[in-house]
Amino acid sequence: MKNTLFKSLFSMAVIALAVSCTAPAPKYKTVSVDAPFPMEPIKEFIFPSRDYSIADYGAVKGSETINTEAIAKAINACHEAGGGRVVIPAGEWLTGPIHFKSNVNLYLEENAVLRFTDNPSDYLPAVMTSWEGMECYNYSPLLYAFDCENIAITGKGTLAPVMDTWKIWFKRPQPHMDALKELYTMASTDVPVEQRQMAKGENHLRPHLIHFNRCKNVLLDGFKIRQSPFWTVHLYMCDGGIVRHLDVQAHGHNNDGIDLEMSRNFLVENCVFDQGDDAVVIKSGRNQDAWRLNSPCENIVVRNCDILKGHTLLGIGSEMSGGVRNVYMHHCTAPDSVFRLFFAKTNHRRGGFIENIWMKNVKAGKMQRVLEVDTDVLYQWRNLVPTYKDSITVISGLYMDSVTCDRTEAIYDLKGDERLPIKNVEIKNVNVGEVTKFVKNVVNAENVVEENMTYKSTAF
Repeated sequence: MKNTLFKSLFSMAVIALAVSCTAPAPKYKTVSVDAPFPMEPIKEFIFPSRDYSIADYGAVKGSETINTEAIAKAINACHEAGGGRVVIPAGEWLTGPIHFKSNVNLYLEENAVLRFTDNPSDYLPAVMTSWEGMECYNYSPLLYAFDCENIAITGKGTLAPVMDTWKIWFKRPQPHMDALKELYTMASTDVPVEQRQMAKGENHLRPHLIHFNRCKNVLLDGFKIRQSPFWTVHLYMCDGGIVRHLDVQAHGHNNDGIDLEMSRNFLVENCVFDQGDDAVVIKSGRNQDAWRLNSPCENIVVRNCDILKGHTLLGIGSEMSGGVRNVYMHHCTAPDSVFRLFFAKTNHRRGGFIENIWMKNVKAGKMQRVLEVDTDVLYQWRNLVPTYKDSITVISGLYMDSVTCDRTEAIYDLKGDERLPIKNVEIKNVNVGEVTKFVKNVVNAENVVEENMTYKSTAF
């Protein structure tokens, strides 16, 4: 009996090994990226030439049928076959959350519109996600991936959520603020993430539009985004990817364009951002949660992007406790207005580091600050929750070169912490048409180098 069982198990193992040996190896092409720091080539997965139309799995066009289940079936079939494209045909398709699996490219045909419902119950059960740098279980993001590899959203179609409920949730009444205090306390006292259940009652923590969590080899290419409940594109603890040719427009509360958080080795290029908050944001978690995860955000290149509206062209933080380093933005424009062109923000609770951040060859319209570093940014958290631990951020190596803008209130404004001053800031070849309040302010900063900075007129 034992010999028979052993032979059977041995045969099964041999068959499994044979299948694994005959399965085709994943194929990639690589994209080399120039940067003023070592940057390994980025892998781009070559998806198998197989298409799975959602219409073949029961999806129905229009505004009546919710196609969540049909899309999930198509994704599962694509994944089980080894990968390919899940095709959203031209027309409007109503759906709830879309959950990815490895080797799946969600392909939006031209004139295809994915219209996401705004019924919160459609986004339950809760999934592991994060809220402003703190991990928790919350409503599912509208497009969600966890621990996947080789995933993509491509094509010329549009992601356009229904916004009626989410707009109501933009407001921050007392129950919402109480929920933020509860989450902050749990994160600050190391309560296990699975116990941080936030999708309940009137907490109203809005879901991200796109949230890819702990994924590898990500591609976002070519599609349009029209509005978002919360942060628009959130790449969280992801390793390797390309974001290109996106047309993003979202003007609600907290509508950042793209947030790269605790992620590494990414290229963002040829995108248009029209935002109600910051445009391109580099983050690395908040306080104790980020110290636990210990995953810096690093090796990020942003090039040839146009920011039509936004609070900040390039924002670092304020959730940056895991550290941010090696970021290079170049040949981008902000032709209308932003609050700040380059803004590094932290506070005495964050810790972490900001180092080796570059902005070069940027043209812009009007703004409040060209370059600002503020080490006392706490927003509503200043009086909402206590300080559990003082931890000052190391800030060193900020470089701005060849920047032109029409008008600004001030060129640079560096406000370091006296306990750990900002170090090594270079501002070169900056030309401003008009400065309206002051040229520069430097507090608690060392080795600030200014070279060839010109401005034509001032009003002070």
